[in-house]
Amino acid sequence: MNDAAPAPTPAPAPRKRARVRAPELIGKGGWLNTGGKEITLADLRGKCVVVDFWTFCCINCLHVLDELRELEEEHRDTVVIIGVHSPKFVHEAEHAAVVDAVERYEVHHPVLDDPELATWKQYAVRAWPTLVVIDPEGYIVAQHAGEGHAHAIARLVAELEAEHEAKGTLRRGDGPYVAPEPVATDLRFPGKALVLPSGNLLVSDSTRHQLVELAPDGESVVRRIGSGERGFGPDSFSEPQGLALLPDGSVVVADTVNHALRRFDPATGAVETVAGTGRQWWQGSPTSGPALDVDLSSPWDVAWWQGKVWIAMAGVHQLWTWDPQTAAVAVAAGTTSEGLHDGPAPEAWLAQPSGLAAAGDRLWIADSENSALRYVEPAGEGADGYAVRTAVGTGLFDFGHRDGDAAQALLQHPLGVTALPDGSVAVCDTYNHALRRFDPATGQVSTLATDLREPSDAVLVGEDIVVVESARHRLTRLRLPEEAVRVDAVAHRTQRAATEVAPGTLRLDVVFQAPAGQKLDTRYGPSTRLLVSSTPPELLVGGDGTGTDLFRELALNPEVTEGVLHVSAMAASCDDDPANEYPACHVHQQDWGVPVTVTAGGATRLPLVLAGMDA
Repeated sequence: MNDAAPAPTPAPAPRKRARVRAPELIGKGGWLNTGGKEITLADLRGKCVVVDFWTFCCINCLHVLDELRELEEEHRDTVVIIGVHSPKFVHEAEHAAVVDAVERYEVHHPVLDDPELATWKQYAVRAWPTLVVIDPEGYIVAQHAGEGHAHAIARLVAELEAEHEAKGTLRRGDGPYVAPEPVATDLRFPGKALVLPSGNLLVSDSTRHQLVELAPDGESVVRRIGSGERGFGPDSFSEPQGLALLPDGSVVVADTVNHALRRFDPATGAVETVAGTGRQWWQGSPTSGPALDVDLSSPWDVAWWQGKVWIAMAGVHQLWTWDPQTAAVAVAAGTTSEGLHDGPAPEAWLAQPSGLAAAGDRLWIADSENSALRYVEPAGEGADGYAVRTAVGTGLFDFGHRDGDAAQALLQHPLGVTALPDGSVAVCDTYNHALRRFDPATGQVSTLATDLREPSDAVLVGEDIVVVESARHRLTRLRLPEEAVRVDAVAHRTQRAATEVAPGTLRLDVVFQAPAGQKLDTRYGPSTRLLVSSTPPELLVGGDGTGTDLFRELALNPEVTEGVLHVSAMAASCDDDPANEYPACHVHQQDWGVPVTVTAGGATRLPLVLAGMDA
């Protein structure tokens, strides 16, 4: 027996970080929110820098903007967040559109407009959104893809502050952000509209966090609903979007960034919450139940159909329903996988559905990231439930402005759809600045109007159609034309370069390192999930499907030379403190669509960083 006092437990060694110098930030579009000043990494030396690679079409990127707001406020004198706008769609490469998006989503930090993806390539980014942390000496210390990383970055920032304060390499003080001058307009980036029984128009004034009631002329303001400050109280909204009139005359509002549905009574002006908790839904959370107990995720539009309110749940690529009679919500279509796949509603894939319109036995969907027009209908004789079908569009990577037969027609990120009296539908083809029309009777797509600025919704008023020109901050009244407008056809594919991979076996590694002080949460089974599929499906002859390991051996079909790998990963981590009975837990998740070309000499390993650094 040894009676000597036990040796003290040594303090844990500091985590070693890879010493990788951060590449310079370059982009032909220049800088926004800096007062016209160019910024270099040398200017940021002494600060903890978080580089946010985003694009304004991407709902996950918008979620991350909201996640970063608290970090941005709490560490204003030590942290500089730099947004690098890296476009997916052609419209997103337009500088004026980036300027609009920075204001629309209240981005309060410098933004580099990188239309040619120069900085994206320098940092080897593979997904929107991606966050890269640079220490005060200019070295990359972490990379995170997807959502749910704000807590990990906040912890890392605290470590960096302490480390560099001690070294004398931390510089406190104001960052380079310069707020732009505000612009006075009655509406600011309005989202959706509807006609009230009074004949007035109700508009979601998204950037000002209000609803605005306008006279029938579409211009005169009758009243504003909401304080105008972002919030979740009885007199506040947060970037509201969709509006639906209920049979009782009340209006359901998709309160998008509050992840909730609100009900507005035009007679009394009262606003109440009818669905959602104010928290964002994460994998593993309930998908049905009492509406006020279930989390939602960025509801973007709502429509009354088949006796329920249908919800375009953009944040999780699904459709949900809310039943006012039972006060319950439930998933109606979609698996949360992002893509274009038709079939029974529970098995269908959607991609950021953002517009809904009920028309008889069909619910039309503007499926924005797929650049598609789709619809839900009863599954048919002998089948239960509903089915999802595609009218126009082929998937995540093909878009453009092309009329004609629906099988080859192209849209570009549509946000709104409106049922027309003749059975056809009008599509707010947002990134083409156009109003399009699809006629189910003929299968033809045409263009009704051009020179609109990011149209996001449209409503019928008599023989006219009133279009929400979101980026012109107004409603525009058009007479429905009898003939289509002729436009020059153009087709596009995403700008991202394909990853060259070798034929045969491809090792897929999703890199995940739990944040300091946390560990993978295995209390209730595996804490990680990996789902792999491909377009075309024939690209993979092995390795697709769902599993719990964050690595996979993929077998590539030698007869398919190019395609897209769809990878969805999730990891849950909790505080690593045995004394804490209720540790704080966090979910990290990301979906990747990786274009690949199969070629001799290509890579045999595909690393995708969810959190940490690839060794």
